[in-house]
Amino acid sequence: MPYILSILTYIPLAAALVILFFPKENTKLIKTFTTGVFLLDFLLSLPLWFGWDAAQAAADSRHSLWVFEEGPIPWIRSLGVSYHFGVDGMSMLLVLLTTLLGFIAAWSSWTYIQNREKEYYIWLLILQTGMLGVFCSLDFFLFYVFWEVMLVPMYFLIGIWGGPNKLYAAIKFFLYTLAGSVLMLIGILVLYFRTPVDAAGIHSFDLNVILEKVSLDPSLQWWVFAAFFVGFAIKVPMFPFHTWLPDAHVEAPTAGSVILAGVLLKMGTYGFYRFALPILPDATLAWLPFLLILSIIGVIYGAMVSLVQKDMKKLVAYSSVSHLGFCMAGLFALTEAGIKGSVMQMINHGISTGGLFLLVGIIYERMHTREIKLYGGLAKLMPVYATFFMIITLSSIGLPGLNGFIGEITILMGAYHMPSFLIFSKSLLFFLVAGMLLGAAYMLWLYQRVFFGEVTNPHLEEHVKGKDMNGREWGYMMPLVLLALWIGLYPKPVFDKMDRSVQYLMGRMRPAIERVAAAKGAEVPRVKAPEAPAEAAAPAEGAPVSGEGEAAPSAHGAH
Repeated sequence: MPYILSILTYIPLAAALVILFFPKENTKLIKTFTTGVFLLDFLLSLPLWFGWDAAQAAADSRHSLWVFEEGPIPWIRSLGVSYHFGVDGMSMLLVLLTTLLGFIAAWSSWTYIQNREKEYYIWLLILQTGMLGVFCSLDFFLFYVFWEVMLVPMYFLIGIWGGPNKLYAAIKFFLYTLAGSVLMLIGILVLYFRTPVDAAGIHSFDLNVILEKVSLDPSLQWWVFAAFFVGFAIKVPMFPFHTWLPDAHVEAPTAGSVILAGVLLKMGTYGFYRFALPILPDATLAWLPFLLILSIIGVIYGAMVSLVQKDMKKLVAYSSVSHLGFCMAGLFALTEAGIKGSVMQMINHGISTGGLFLLVGIIYERMHTREIKLYGGLAKLMPVYATFFMIITLSSIGLPGLNGFIGEITILMGAYHMPSFLIFSKSLLFFLVAGMLLGAAYMLWLYQRVFFGEVTNPHLEEHVKGKDMNGREWGYMMPLVLLALWIGLYPKPVFDKMDRSVQYLMGRMRPAIERVAAAKGAEVPRVKAPEAPAEAAAPAEGAPVSGEGEAAPSAHGAH
């Protein structure tokens, strides 16, 4: 399908414009139409998965990293801005996650949102366009536009349809992210002015040009990485930039929390993966001890704070700090297994934590409270709900046979094989395992307090008896449960999709790792590189290589 990425990105925006002409009193039409658009967006994204091998082969024939590539098409010639879309294995998986969770979020809002429904669904559709644009953009200017556009709908979703402290949470979320975005823009401009000029004397924002043509000395890399670090770390969020997250999660409507946890937090990890590591490898190694220490603190701190929460939603929110710390530790292990585990855990977190927020929203609609102490014995009153909650809980804590285990064990393998000359590689395992144990503790304790024991709250029986999960709630929870089981039992297809891009990233990092190894008199373990396509031209002099001297896939297509 030509221009499939643009179609996916702009269908929600077009639908938002159509809804403007709907009468606001006809809420059933608005809800049905919006959910149908999200379902269509998800169905149209499935060719990305099923057509991946053929599209990857076409990309390999051009010796290109990007698949389903569109452009670059000149957009703002005077600034060197082009319209350039494309995905690799990691961003394709995040696009699929975004379209799935967008559909689930819209469907779950049917009974939760009771006021200003027309405006709510318009902002939800615009948010979908912003998120997909971030994952598909291969031009820094375009990426930044979508990154900023995405802030506005989430601000309104929290600020209008949130809880009692919604304005405080919305403003805090907006200011935190905006502050990081401004610093990130400085880093983007430094890279822009380091690109070679064209015949008209114009620099370029194109990611391919920056990856292939820009070379910064280590000291300047350090400062550019600092600018990117603040922007992406706030979005992850890494400790100590996490304080906006619990407020935003607790005050956001259920769909807002699902999108926030399932997709928006991944934009920080995506930024490190896509931009910071491949463009600034020397700075990444210089920052590595600091990055890993913050990741470990996030894992332990997020888990320990979750243990003392009295609100179910706040507990799940702080668990995200811990889980995303785990993802960052895998990414900064700088091994193939660690990076693959990190990407897998991003997908797993979207499935399990998105599911937990949906389940908390289901019981909140019946009881209108999330206080853990007001529950107990719920399994007797809502056995189907208790079963779904148990499966998603076990997925979150990494039970073997479910998706969380695959991501966690792969990250642990990557951390174990981390080169010892870089940092305290083996001790990293101890902290990660401690975080896993604490994760099991707070989730199982939550489940025990809410679902087991006697029903001591008379209001609980009054509000939920005979109101177990309905067909709509079954419908939007089943895809997440099936995905958790599928990835847990057969993760190979997901790992296969990210192979090429992870090996490219390792190829970009390897020269910097070898320089550090040479300075410390250590040896870098050799890693087999992917085979270059037969039709591909030889890499240009100075192009990054990986493994035993074989060419890594180039970032550019048919330039």
